[in-house]
Amino acid sequence: MRARFRPFARHFGPILALGLPLIGSHVAQFAINLTDTVMLGWYDVQALAAQVLAGSAFFVIFIVGAGFAWAVMPLVATAEASGDAQAVRRTTRMGLWLSALYGILALPLFAFSAPIFRALGQEPEIAEAAALYLWIAGPGILPALGVMVLKSYLSALERARIVLLATLAAVAANALGNWILIFGRLGLPELGLAGAAWSSVITQLVAMGFLVVYAARVMPEHALFRRLWRIDTEAFATVFRLGWPIGLTNLAETGLFSASALMMGWLGALPLAAHGIALNITATVFMVHVGLSNVATIRAGQAMGRGDHAGLREGALAVIAVSALVAAATVVMFLTVPEQLVGLFVAPGDPDRPAILAIGATLLAAAALFQFADAAQVVALGLLRGVQDTRVPMLWATFSYWGVGVPASYLLAFHTALGGVGIWLGLALGLGLAGAGMMARFWLGLARRGS
Repeated sequence: MRARFRPFARHFGPILALGLPLIGSHVAQFAINLTDTVMLGWYDVQALAAQVLAGSAFFVIFIVGAGFAWAVMPLVATAEASGDAQAVRRTTRMGLWLSALYGILALPLFAFSAPIFRALGQEPEIAEAAALYLWIAGPGILPALGVMVLKSYLSALERARIVLLATLAAVAANALGNWILIFGRLGLPELGLAGAAWSSVITQLVAMGFLVVYAARVMPEHALFRRLWRIDTEAFATVFRLGWPIGLTNLAETGLFSASALMMGWLGALPLAAHGIALNITATVFMVHVGLSNVATIRAGQAMGRGDHAGLREGALAVIAVSALVAAATVVMFLTVPEQLVGLFVAPGDPDRPAILAIGATLLAAAALFQFADAAQVVALGLLRGVQDTRVPMLWATFSYWGVGVPASYLLAFHTALGGVGIWLGLALGLGLAGAGMMARFWLGLARRGS
C-alpha cells in the first residue's frame, strides 16, 4: 500500500510549496476589492453603490482580458521545463502585447459608460458617479493586465513568493491611498469616490513597476523588456489561440454569478443582502481552489515540457486530492457555523440581522452542496490549461453555466417554493455539470496520450 501511494506522495510537498503563496496572493487580491467596499461604505452609501456598479463593470472587462495573461502560465511552464528560455521570453512578451492591445480597445467602454449604465436601467445619479469612477480608473486596466501577465510568468517559474509579496504590498498601498484620497488626509483634498479611483490606478502602476524591476534584475537572462516593441507573430498567435477561450470561459463563470445576483434582487432586498454576504464567504474559500488550479496548470505544463506523462497523471491526482480535502473542510464549516460566518457581515444592532442570518445560513447550506463540484471544475480547468486545451472547455463551460445553470436557477427559484435556495441549487447543477465534463475531458485525453 505504501509503495503504491509513494508516487503520489512526492507531489504533495511541491504542490503546497507552490500553492500556499499562490493561494495567499489570490486571497490578498480579493482583499483589495473588499478594502474599497469597506472604506467607501464608511464614506458614503451613494459612493459605495456607484463603486459597486463601476467595479463590477471593470471586473467583467478585466477578466476577459486576463485570459491572455493566464495563457502565459502553461506556455512558460512548458518552455522552462524543456529548457527553452527563448520561448519563455517570446511568450511573456506577446502576452504583454495582447494584454495592452485588449486594454486599449476597452478604453472607450470606460470613457463612455454613463449611457450604457442608463440604458441598463440604473438611476441617473448612480450612473453618472459610476461613469466618473471608470473615467479615472479605466486606464488602470493597462497596468492591471500587465501585472497579471508578469504574475503568470513568475508563478510558472515557481517564484510564487514574490507574487504574494507584490499582492500584499498592493493591498497596503490601496488601503493607504484610499485613506488619503477618499477622506482628504495629509493635507490633500477630500475626493470621495474619485479618490478611490485614483488610488486604484496608482496601486496598479506601483505593482507593475515593482514586478518589472524584479523581473529585469533577478532574471536578466530572459531579457523580457529588451526591444519589447518588436512583434513576434508566431508567439503572438500562440498566446492568442490559447488565451481568448480562457477569457470567454472566465466571462461565462463570472456572468453566472452576476445573473444569480440579478435574480436574487427580484426576490427583495433582504435575500439580495444575504446572497451578497454568502457570495463573499464562498468567494473567499474559492480563492484557495483558484490557487490550486494555478498549481495544476504549472505542474501539468512542466510535465508536458518534460514529456513526463506518468508525472502528469500522478500530479493531477495529488492536486485534486488536496482540493477535495479543502472542499470537505468547507462543507463542514458551512453546515456547522453558518450563522457565525454570516454574522461577521451584519451589525449586531441591525433590525434585519435575524432575517439575514436565517437566509444566509440556508444559502450556505446550499453552497455546501456545490463545494466539491466548484473545486472540481476550477482544478480541471487548470489541468486542461496546463496541457494547452482551452477551446472545448470554453464551450462546455458556457453550456453548463448558461445552458443549464442559469435556466435551472430561474425555474427552481420562481416556479417552485424554493425561492433563493433554488437559485443556489441551480448554481450547483451548472457547476457540477461543468466539473464532471471537464474532469472527463482531462482524463480521457490523458488516456489517449497513453498514460
